[in-house]
Amino acid sequence: MTTVPSSHDQTALERELAAHLTEAVQLDMDPLDIDPNMPLFGEGLGLDSIDVLEIALMVNTQYGIKLESHDDNNREIFHSLRSLAHYISTHRPG
Repeated sequence: MTTVPSSHDQTALERELAAHLTEAVQLDMDPLDIDPNMPLFGEGLGLDSIDVLEIALMVNTQYGIKLESHDDNNREIFHSLRSLAHYISTHRPG
């Protein structure tokens, strides 16, 4: 039996980001149900390469951070909600 994480497992930025992410990729689930450590792609949320483009656009629009497709760190940045939130919090302008 799998347990659904509570919203208390997400930081404030992760909750905000989860809401933006579910809207950007039209994910049919409550943003608070996203385990912040669950992989975004493959066996996790099941997102694909088109979704990563939507997420990158959303991050640029909402947080002013331009994510480059050729960045060697993309696999780590987009690994999970938590890794994406961490990247945003450390690269957010001013």
